[in-house]
Amino acid sequence: MITAAELKPGYVVKINGKLYTVLKAKYNWSGRNEATVTLKMKNIENNSMLDTVMKGGEKLEDIQLDHREMQFIYTSGDYYAFMDNETYEQIEVLKDELGDIVNFLAEDGIVIVSFYEERPVAFSLPKNVILEVTYTEPGERGDTVGNTLKPATLSTGYEVGVPLFINIGDKIVIDTRTGEYASRA
Repeated sequence: MITAAELKPGYVVKINGKLYTVLKAKYNWSGRNEATVTLKMKNIENNSMLDTVMKGGEKLEDIQLDHREMQFIYTSGDYYAFMDNETYEQIEVLKDELGDIVNFLAEDGIVIVSFYEERPVAFSLPKNVILEVTYTEPGERGDTVGNTLKPATLSTGYEVGVPLFINIGDKIVIDTRTGEYASRA
């Protein structure tokens, strides 16, 4: 058990039988009243958000997740398959459960899968991934001011703004937290 006052971003707790990951936790204490914690949490199973205020001493069930590094191996319809590189165990996950990470899943890409009671509940990517540009217009030299970007389609079908010097076939680094171009690979 853990008290609400001890919660920090990244903790996973069980509330009313549902798993939530803590995104923000702000501890509030005034001299007269009991301490409270303002929490912003995300439901792991359906990605809904929960904003709540709890008493600092309120006890919650702290959940320990098993994190495994897995490799993306193939898609089959709406299912994405991943393999544990240590045990060679494979799992299939519906595209809807993966959320936005499908935009950055390259063939043989690495995904950190979090398991709760042997069930995959959360998926995360490394900070940066390298993807190939499959389509972009040729860059025009001219009077540009500042950092001019043009649209580019990546090997996953995701569109991103890239600098004018990027061409079809170039490999680029994408920041998975923001979904933006970071650099040329």
